[in-house]
Amino acid sequence: MAQSGIQYGYATGAGQVTSDMDSEGPSARLLAVADIPDGGAREVEACVDGIEESLILVRQGANVSAFLNVCPHVGRRLEWSHGQFLIDQVRLVCAVHGASFERMTGVCVAGPCRGSALRKVAVVERDGWLLLDAAASATTVNTAG
Repeated sequence: MAQSGIQYGYATGAGQVTSDMDSEGPSARLLAVADIPDGGAREVEACVDGIEESLILVRQGANVSAFLNVCPHVGRRLEWSHGQFLIDQVRLVCAVHGASFERMTGVCVAGPCRGSALRKVAVVERDGWLLLDAAASATTVNTAG
């Protein structure tokens, strides 16, 4: 099922996607907010623009941001091992060449791609779950009631 370049559904594990249409429009259930540790990151798979992509979900308090798991420097995934990210204080660090990204904005502040940014992915929070949402702008989501 596709609309506006995004396939909608929810992750059932290992990148599988199942249809999940609701009255507020289509969205893809990614992960429960509670499953992302405060100050940490989690990796999920989702179909974005018709392509199965690895996403990084990062959380700081009640705020969550989502990005494609692709370093703008060489196009490699950021984690050092599947789903394991290097986080240095408030920065997400690419394990390949050490590029450092502001965790909540995705802007590269140090390393070989300084000044570029991770590609944000639009997410919304609904009933404790993070969802892909074609209607949402790609901004940080505040999950506080």
